This record gives sequence, C-alpha cells and structure tokens, in this order.
Amino acid sequence: MSKERARRRAEREAERARAIRANEKRQARRSRRRALLTRALPRPVRFYRQGGLLARRHRVQNVVVALGFLLVQALVWLVWGSFPLSFGVLILSLLLAPVVVTLAFDRRI
Repeated sequence: MSKERARRRAEREAERARAIRANEKRQARRSRRRALLTRALPRPVRFYRQGGLLARRHRVQNVVVALGFLLVQALVWLVWGSFPLSFGVLILSLLLAPVVVTLAFDRRI
C-alpha cells in the first residue's frame, strides 16, 4: 500500500513540476513579447495641464483675449471689408495684444 501511495505522490509531483515549467515558459514568452512590443512601439507623449486656481484664471484670460482678438478682426472685416485695412488692423492687434493683456489682467511678463 505504501509503495502505491509513493508512486501516486511521485506522479502528482512530476505532473505539478511539468505544470510549473509550462507556466514559467508561458510567463517568459509573455514577458519577452511584452518587452519587444514596448521597445517597438513609440510611447505616447502626455501633456499635463497645470492645475490650480492661478492656472485656471490664466486659461480663462487667454480665452477672453483670443475671443476679443477674433471679434475685432471679424468686425473690421464685416464693417469695412477692405483687405489693406483688415491687414493693418491684424498687425496692430498682434502688436497690441501683449499690452492689452498686461494692462487688463495685470500680468507682467
């Protein structure tokens, strides 16, 4: 009886060892494949926005300035429609935008 139990135990241990080896092979193959993929594919560049009250306020201010700029350009184009005048207002707006930001929002660069 003890010889039979020893034989069955040896079979179970051999089967368990085969399963462990097969699992290790699978894990090694999976890790090699994952390493190959991570080396082959480019990593995406992530841009993180700065949080906080100050950053949110600056984003809102930038949107206000951009909308004001676009509104001035649209009004000049719709009211006068002249290309030289529109181009002149565009250049003047680009030059005065930093001044407007500094004066309106007290943002010293």
